[in-house]
Amino acid sequence: MAAIDTAYNYYLSTYAKQSASRYDSHKKSELRNVYNTIVKINKDSPLYKIKHSGDVQKFAIDIKESTRIIKNVVASLSDAEDGIENAFQKKVAVSSQEDIVSADYIGNHRGSEETENFLIEVKELATSQINIGNFLDKNRLTLKPGSYSFDLENNSSTYEFQFNINSEDTNYTTQHKLANLITNADIGLKASVIEDENGLSALQIESISTGIADGDTFLFSIYPQGTYDSIAAIDALGIDQVSQEARNAVFLLDGVERTSYSNTFTINHSFELKLLGISEEGNPAVIGFKTNADAMADNIQTLVDSYNSILHTANKYSDSQQQSVKLYRDMSSTAFAFQNSLERMGLLVDEKGEISIDKALLTESVSEENSEEHLTVLNNFKNLLNSKANNASLDPMKYVDKILVTYKNPGKNLVTPYITSIYSGMMMDRYC
Repeated sequence: MAAIDTAYNYYLSTYAKQSASRYDSHKKSELRNVYNTIVKINKDSPLYKIKHSGDVQKFAIDIKESTRIIKNVVASLSDAEDGIENAFQKKVAVSSQEDIVSADYIGNHRGSEETENFLIEVKELATSQINIGNFLDKNRLTLKPGSYSFDLENNSSTYEFQFNINSEDTNYTTQHKLANLITNADIGLKASVIEDENGLSALQIESISTGIADGDTFLFSIYPQGTYDSIAAIDALGIDQVSQEARNAVFLLDGVERTSYSNTFTINHSFELKLLGISEEGNPAVIGFKTNADAMADNIQTLVDSYNSILHTANKYSDSQQQSVKLYRDMSSTAFAFQNSLERMGLLVDEKGEISIDKALLTESVSEENSEEHLTVLNNFKNLLNSKANNASLDPMKYVDKILVTYKNPGKNLVTPYITSIYSGMMMDRYC
């Protein structure tokens, strides 16, 4: 299981915090098409074994994530139905105070209904509930060895936690034991051990959610069970003490006070706002749209960034995975195929295939009378990039170093759908 643990630990530490977009969800027909394509690919694939170098799992995961980003960007630029020029003129929201509130437009990019600016003044940020225990000497053991238990109650359930203390434990190892126990319970809490300026340690427990509903007084509470030892343990650890109460975000929207449980919320199903700081009194942020030229430049920059990112992935593993050059060649050929046309409009392709943008030239080219010709090139580049990314996403293992075992008998081969387990499921386990 070590290989699986390595793969999932890398994924969780690197990508788990990324938010999902609406383009990460798919219809049944789309998923069925992906499955059928994978089956067809595997039917003709030779049998091979993976070389167990330390970077195989990371490389495969990075390929999948890089191609996912490309496909999501392309999908977001393919919503327009009224001509190719609208694909890159997708509306882009802008805030006059990005350090106070950021804005993303998530509405209908094809329409032009939402053209009015609105004002938002942030009065309070939504906060989580935090319990901080007593600060104890890290190298001593305050509690005697034995078994202890306590109840943790949230607004929907009550959970019983049990833990043991051994003679070789210290306050520090006990606090870490409890932190892992609470976090791994997956009940909407995260726990960690913190230290003060004196080197003493305490257990901190924080709710993942923020805000609190009317009538509720807490997001979670901790109570010792009815034994003398458990009561003494909670008293010594102090984890039942609320250091920060949960609060709702408070803001003025066009002068009208509103509240939100979270610092991230939507307005009229069109704007997603993220509150980041407190406004200066009487100085609201203005939320609106960027100009067409600026929006188009931003959308093209997003597409270029996603393309450059997968080239960086290929180059990152060039020393440890020799076959990564295949990924580089596949993806860079997209830019080289349109190099002359892209450079005429301000997208400069260097000798490595990476693209940089001359914004002045780009703005000028898409504002010319023949802008549709330039946008046709961009659209073709976008579609080819999406095709390459889709192929790499379906079979990332073709880019990792492997040992060929045998080719299948041409014309008489059978479908082998479980070959995908090399990436998904077994994640390059030792038995592959």
